[in-house]
Amino acid sequence: MSRPLIRNAEARRLFLAGQGLARPPNARLTRDGLRDLVDDLGFVQVDSINTVERAHHMILFARNRTYRREQLTCLLERDGALFENWTHDAAIIPSRFYPFWKPRFAREAARLRERWRKWRRDGFEERLEEVLERVRAGGPVMARHLGDGGKKDTAGWWDWHPSKTALEYLWRTGELAVARREGFQKVYDLAERVIPACHREETPIAEALVDWACRGALDRLGTATSGELAAFWGGITPAEAADWCRDNLDNGLVEVAVEAAEGGRPRPAYAQRALLGSLSDLPAPPGSIRVLSPFDPLLRDRGRTERLFGFRYRIEVFVPAAKRKYGYYVFPLLEGDRLIGRIDMTCERRAGRLRIKGLWLEPGFRFTRKRQDGLAAELERLRRFTGVDKVAYDDGFVRSAG
Repeated sequence: MSRPLIRNAEARRLFLAGQGLARPPNARLTRDGLRDLVDDLGFVQVDSINTVERAHHMILFARNRTYRREQLTCLLERDGALFENWTHDAAIIPSRFYPFWKPRFAREAARLRERWRKWRRDGFEERLEEVLERVRAGGPVMARHLGDGGKKDTAGWWDWHPSKTALEYLWRTGELAVARREGFQKVYDLAERVIPACHREETPIAEALVDWACRGALDRLGTATSGELAAFWGGITPAEAADWCRDNLDNGLVEVAVEAAEGGRPRPAYAQRALLGSLSDLPAPPGSIRVLSPFDPLLRDRGRTERLFGFRYRIEVFVPAAKRKYGYYVFPLLEGDRLIGRIDMTCERRAGRLRIKGLWLEPGFRFTRKRQDGLAAELERLRRFTGVDKVAYDDGFVRSAG
C-alpha cells in the first residue's frame, strides 16, 4: 500500500504551526499566554552568545512582538511555571513536564559517573557532598561563591574547577535546580526549593515517558521520522522511538511520504492520521519578515530544515574569520512559510545602534521594494526590543539579491 503524500508546502506549514510561527505575531501576550507559548513549543533553548539579544528572548520575540523579558523572569523565578535544564542543550522547559525529566536525571547520573570514573576524579564524591551541604545549609550559590579557582585551560566541563563541576553535575542530575540567573550566570538551589512540589511527586514509568516524548514531538514537528522524534527532546533512544512508531500504527499513527523542497524521492515519515483530512485547510503563516535566532527550534535539526525549506544553515562562530562564508553569527530570515535569506548584524549598545553588516537572499528571492520595506520594519522592531537608538547599515550591506 502506498503512503499518503504530504506536499512540501503542507509539511512546512505543519511544522511552522507546531513551532508557534503561524500565529498572529502582534496579538497581546499575557504572562499566562507566554507560559502557554513555551508549553506549545515544548522548550526554548538558552545560549550565552549575545550578538543582538539572548537566544531565548529572540525565539519568543519572533513569535510574538509584544513579548517582554520580565514576563519570562516571573514565570521562571517567581511562579515556578518554568524550569531550566537540558534537552539537547540548556533550555527553559514547562515545569509540568518535570516528572518526565526524573528518569533522565537517573540516566544522566549513571552516564556522568561512568565518565567521571574514566577521568579518575579522586575525591569528587566528597566534593559533591560538600557542595550539596553548602547549598542545603547556606542557600542559593553561584560557582564563584565557592572559591576554588577559575576554569582550567583544557576543554570540557569536567575540566572546570571542582566546585563548578560539582554544581553542574548536581544540576544535570536533578539534585539542584537553577533558581535564577545573574548576569547570565546560573544561581543554583536545591530542586525542592525551586520546583513546585506538585511537579516533583510523580515519576513516570519508561513506557509512559516514551509515549509522552514521541507524541509531544510529533505534535510539534507535524511529520517526523522515528529518529527525529527521539532527537526532539533528547530524552529517549532512537530504538525506543522506532518501537513506539511501529506499535502505534494501529493507534492513530500513519506512515506518510513527505515531499522535499528540492524535489526528488519523498522521504518516509510518520504523522497523525487525523491530520491528513485537514492539510488543505492549514492556515498560511503571517507574511511579514521575521528574524530568527540561530538557535530557533525551526533550525535546530539542520538536515530537516534543509529538506523542508531548501535552506542550508550553519553557525560559523568557530570558523576562522577568513574562512567564513557569511559571518560570525548570522540570523535566518523567515517570510511567510519560506526561509528567504540571512542577515549579519550586531547590537552595539555603547554606540546605541543595531548595525547591519550583510544581507544574503536565497536564490529566487529578489530584494524588491516591498521586501526592503518589510525588512526595515522588522529591524525597527528589533531596534526597539533591544533598546538602542537607531538602525545603521554598512555600505554595500546587500551582498546577494538571488
